[in-house]
Amino acid sequence: MIFRDVPRSNDYMRGMIDIETIRDDFAFLDDWEDRYRYIIELGNSLPEYPESARNERHKVRGCVSQVWLLTEFGEGADPILVFRGDSDAHIVRGLVAIILALFSGKRASTILAIDAEETMHSLGLDEHLTPQRANGLRAMVQRIKDEASGSASAA
Repeated sequence: MIFRDVPRSNDYMRGMIDIETIRDDFAFLDDWEDRYRYIIELGNSLPEYPESARNERHKVRGCVSQVWLLTEFGEGADPILVFRGDSDAHIVRGLVAIILALFSGKRASTILAIDAEETMHSLGLDEHLTPQRANGLRAMVQRIKDEASGSASAA
């Protein structure tokens, strides 16, 4: 389903930071206090999330904070998926930005092949997140993979 209140992929993706830049920036920052500030900045840089999509249908289950995820599906047997997300918590909003950088704008088959756990490990997030935030992150990843799986099988 394509939502009319979501900008088309190219417009939305233009403002997004890519996962390689995030990896490079994390490597540059030595202190976890600086990395947390950076995560918050990533969240603050997310494009505006539509109010009309702040509802139960778009809420990610399994997150302690409120997290919303909106998906735009491309066409074809292996569509490109563009994700928009938001949270009511600053650090979680930054984690949403990292997850979107990892998955958004990619084909469903690529999304299904991405090892998000490895990415979180390489960033050190697996050691520095509370169990609740780590579970919420897994819930976001699962939701995205479910969307990708459903779009590939629906085509």
